[in-house]
Amino acid sequence: MSRLNLHHMMGWITAAVVRHPHDLIAHVAERVQASRPAARKAVARLVDAGWLVKEGSTSRPVYRPGSFRQVVTSYPLQGLVEDVPWERDFMPNFVLPPQVQRMAQHVFNEILNNAIDHSGGTTVTVSLRQTPNHVQLLVSDDGRGLFDRIRESFAIDDAQHAMLELSKGKLTSQPDRHTGRGLFFSAQLADVFEVHANGSNFQRRGWDGGGWHCGKPLARQGTSVYASIALDTERTLDSVLNVWSIDRQGIAFDRTRVPLRLLLSTNTALDSRSQARRAASRLQQFSHARIDFSGVSDIGHSFADELFRVFAGQHPELELVAENMSPKVANLVHATISGQA
Repeated sequence: MSRLNLHHMMGWITAAVVRHPHDLIAHVAERVQASRPAARKAVARLVDAGWLVKEGSTSRPVYRPGSFRQVVTSYPLQGLVEDVPWERDFMPNFVLPPQVQRMAQHVFNEILNNAIDHSGGTTVTVSLRQTPNHVQLLVSDDGRGLFDRIRESFAIDDAQHAMLELSKGKLTSQPDRHTGRGLFFSAQLADVFEVHANGSNFQRRGWDGGGWHCGKPLARQGTSVYASIALDTERTLDSVLNVWSIDRQGIAFDRTRVPLRLLLSTNTALDSRSQARRAASRLQQFSHARIDFSGVSDIGHSFADELFRVFAGQHPELELVAENMSPKVANLVHATISGQA
């Protein structure tokens, strides 16, 4: 029966067992309008699947959350304050290592705040799941979509180019209220990070150098952001913040990376000065920028000259560092910098 659909129950059983450890069967039966035997059978299946742990005697069972936990809740965006759902609805139902909890809270608040302030939607659905190995967050709103908002605010029509700007950090349509740090650092904190909006999907995997890739988008309205953090990660919030600060104190955000892969499209090489200017856009806001050539096998002289001679010469205070270059690209970049190209 749909009322005892286990997949649906997984979205609320964790919070239910935290509140009803001694009368869980009765609570489930009442909530789904099912018989006690049906509720007992469903709960037993969730115990077998690792979502619940049964303790106590046969006549007086006591239940608690298992190694799998999940809370799924929808909220009206109007008047929503992002820290309240975390403190009230989510954190009481999870047990995370302290450093992971701190990072998860940071990502949760930043992504939910973006939905509140920027989506233009009416509703947001938040799912937080804990497995034996990861904590996974999904925030989905029903608004206009992230890349449509960027198109309007910054006249960037191409979703890949919009993602390129987002990946640099400090991009915000409300500079009086935001610094553009939220999505950038949320992505850096996660092992897996995905953005779905306006028919596009971009993915970042921490283990492959942190580059961004195009993926298969979700067929839905609005913006969905997914983040996964390993429970045994050695990262901390401070260690990630420190990486992007010149003095390694984590206060200033003055370092960035430019994933040139996001400038590539099918059968298009990095060959023009306009592409180089797109790569260099807003980099003067930073003191240090790493130009990431991952996935780029070839570039043209005009691209290299515009980025590493013209732009670099106009901004001598900015340190540009090229990384992950193929031998062919490295030869041209080094020749350009030395004035031999």
